Order: sequence, then C-alpha cells, then structure tokens
Amino acid sequence: MFVGLHNGVVAALRWFLIGALGIAVFGCATGHPPAPSAAASSDYNYIIGPGDTVNIVVWRNPELSMSVPVRPDGKITAPLVEDLPAMGKDATTLARDIEAAIGKFIRDPVVTVIVTAFVGPYAEQIRVVGEAAKPQTLPYKQKMTLLDVMIAVGGITDFADGNGTTLLRTSEGNKQYSLRVKDLIKRGDVSANVEMKPGDVLIIPRSWF
Repeated sequence: MFVGLHNGVVAALRWFLIGALGIAVFGCATGHPPAPSAAASSDYNYIIGPGDTVNIVVWRNPELSMSVPVRPDGKITAPLVEDLPAMGKDATTLARDIEAAIGKFIRDPVVTVIVTAFVGPYAEQIRVVGEAAKPQTLPYKQKMTLLDVMIAVGGITDFADGNGTTLLRTSEGNKQYSLRVKDLIKRGDVSANVEMKPGDVLIIPRSWF
C-alpha cells in the first residue's frame, strides 16, 4: 500500500516538474518577433522639449545673448522675446523664429541657438519600466542602443525575466518586439544588442520561477 502511494507521489511530482519546466521554457517567450538590430535614421535631428536649456547667441548684441530654459509649456522667454514656442523645433528653426521676433526691434539680427541640456520632447523619450534596477525616462540620442539604456538604468533586478522583455515601438504604431536583455547584460551576447528609436518603451517583466 505504501509502495503504491510512494509511486503515485513520485509520478505526480514528475508530472509537476515537467509542467513547471514547460512553463519555464515557454513562459519566457513574449510571442513577439525579435527587435531589428538597426533602427536609427540617418536624417534624425534633435527636437527641443520642455526641460531643455538653450543658449541664445545674438551676433554683435551680447546684451540679448543668454541661456534660458524651455518651460513646461514648451515656450521660452528672452530679451525682446516673450512666450515664444520652442518645443518640437530643432535649434536652427528656433534661431530663425527668434530672428523674426527680435527683428522688429533691431536690424538684420543673426541668431545662433545651441542646446546645452537635453531632455527632449515627451514623445521621443525612452521609457524603461518594470524590473529595471532604476526604472526611468531617458532622452533619446542618435545611435542609442539597448546596452546604453541598460547601463543608464543600472541593469535588471534579481527577479527580472530579462529575456522576456518587450519593446513597445511607438514610432511604428505601438508595434511590439522581443528583447534578450539577460543574454546581453548577464552573458555578454552582443547579438542581443539593438538600436533604439525615439519613443521606445521597454517593459521588463518579473520572473515567476
């Protein structure tokens, strides 16, 4: 009787372990295609966003030259310039707009705009959520890679399912890709490294085994 009971328990445990192994193997997969390794666009121009700092240089008019922050509403205020929209523009476009604004007061102004602190527009920021060591939002940079992002957020937690990470690509209509974060940062597999695109969201799930 006890032998039969023992055999039944062993068989049940065997099937339980097989089932758990199946979950471990197949549960890691996101069901999404792998993210393409190349993603950066060669014609990308940095777009100014709230929180950026811009240095305005007006040639031969040092009293009009200064460094100003881009306000949360996306506008800047400078000498002879009030509430000028800056968000969503590149530095060259903003310089031309400032020239038009102060051209009402001085003749033929020549303006240069230099972005000195980078945050970027919300739509282009890289967001990392879930089991990252330091989940956060990062400004996008040209040729930014998954490895760059992982270094910035301090890697993943001990409870993360790194190879189950999902990349939500907002620039492609919220298309989803799978990422092998664990292979990249724990095993040094550089084939798992991919380029980021503006607006990417990384979702790192918790491992349940």
